[in-house]
Amino acid sequence: MKGIIIFASAMEDGEAITTRALLKRAGLSLDSVVIRGDKTIQTAYQQVVVSDYQLSEINPLDYDFLVIPGGPYVGQTVDSDHTIKALAKSMYDAGKIVAAICAGPRFLGQARLLDDKAFTCYPGSERDMPLGRYLADQKVVKDGQIITARAAGSTVEFAAMITKTLLGDKAMNQLLASIYY
Repeated sequence: MKGIIIFASAMEDGEAITTRALLKRAGLSLDSVVIRGDKTIQTAYQQVVVSDYQLSEINPLDYDFLVIPGGPYVGQTVDSDHTIKALAKSMYDAGKIVAAICAGPRFLGQARLLDDKAFTCYPGSERDMPLGRYLADQKVVKDGQIITARAAGSTVEFAAMITKTLLGDKAMNQLLASIYY
C-alpha cells in the first residue's frame, strides 16, 4: 500500500514528519508531495525538509491513501485553496482513504467530505464542517474512508488508526509495540 502526504511550508512538524515516520515504520510506502513551488520547504518550527515530488509529477489515483497534516499553512491557504480540496475529493470518490489531522480537516470540511460524518480536529477548525458531527473529546475518529485527528498530541493514535485501516490490527499492534507505546 502506498500513500501521499502533503508537505507545505509552515506545516506542523510532528503531524507531518512523525506521521510519515510511523507509517513507514509500519510498512507503508509514503511519498511526500508539495502542491506547487519548490520541493524544499520550511516547517512551522524552521526545519528544512525536501519533498519527494511536486503534485504535477505523480498521478494521485495510483496511491491508496492521502494524509493531510495541519499547521499554520492551513489557515493561510484553506480559503483560497482548490488543489488540496480537489485532491482529497478525487481520492475519496475513488474509494481511497483520506486522513487529516489538526487543522487539516478544514480542507475536508470545505470540500464537503465531512457532511454527515463524525470527525475531530483542532478546536475552532470545526467551523468549516457545519454539517458534520464534531467529536471534540476524541483524539482520532474514523468514519468510513475518512480518518481525522485532533492535534499534534494525537499523532501516534492517528498513525495507528491509518495503519489499522490499511493493514489490520496485527500491523497496528506491531507498530505500537515497536515504539513502546
